[in-house]
Amino acid sequence: MRLDRLLANSGLGTRSTVRDIVSRGSVQVNGAVVSDPSFHVKETDSIMIDGQEINLQTKLYFLLDKPDGVLTAMEDKRLPCVADYIPAELKSKKLSPVGRLDFHTSGLLIITNDGEFSHRLQSPRYEVPKVYLATFRGLDWTDEEIATVRSGFTIRDKGYSEQIAPAELKVVESSGGTGRALLTLHEGKTHEVRRIFAHFNKEVLELRRIELAGVKIEEGLDSCGTFRPLTEDELNKLFEATGLKSDSQKPC
Repeated sequence: MRLDRLLANSGLGTRSTVRDIVSRGSVQVNGAVVSDPSFHVKETDSIMIDGQEINLQTKLYFLLDKPDGVLTAMEDKRLPCVADYIPAELKSKKLSPVGRLDFHTSGLLIITNDGEFSHRLQSPRYEVPKVYLATFRGLDWTDEEIATVRSGFTIRDKGYSEQIAPAELKVVESSGGTGRALLTLHEGKTHEVRRIFAHFNKEVLELRRIELAGVKIEEGLDSCGTFRPLTEDELNKLFEATGLKSDSQKPC
């Protein structure tokens, strides 16, 4: 494969950008400087840019701190969507979000082109923990209600019975009318957090996913819109949670 194509496919920039990098003599292949963008290389070659080794890969892994009011979709003609936060040079990498966050839910969203990784993160089989911070209106949570959430319960808000899996709820603050609570889920039913709160006569005013399998983001909204590669440590946590090996899968 051409050097410029391999570098571009690894998310290091557009073909034009990586050609400039190669042409100025910043790239070494197996210890030798290569300034020809059309030079043929293999993914197993050792490639360095400005003295730093590059992990070449076709599978890419990113984290998006999704803002409120953004659709979890790669294309929409009417509404803002997560694709709007993906750099132009990555548009051709077949990236897609792992699962969905509601339109009015902000927070941690994984973006990848690794299908098996995406499937496992979403599959109930792997029980990947997801932590949400909810600001709510309603009476304080009682010990009995928290125990019911912990043991699981049946919900009938859609006209039929549906089982809600055991979850962990921890009240962060409460002032007799409004409060904040952390809810850890191991499944991903549609609107599940809001439905759980509604079952106990509490209305979710603001919802933010702040953790996924040990990968964390800030609780506040200042980082909303941030799009970045997953770190090696973060990726290892996600692979461990899904039973995948991370030896050959490193973030770019």
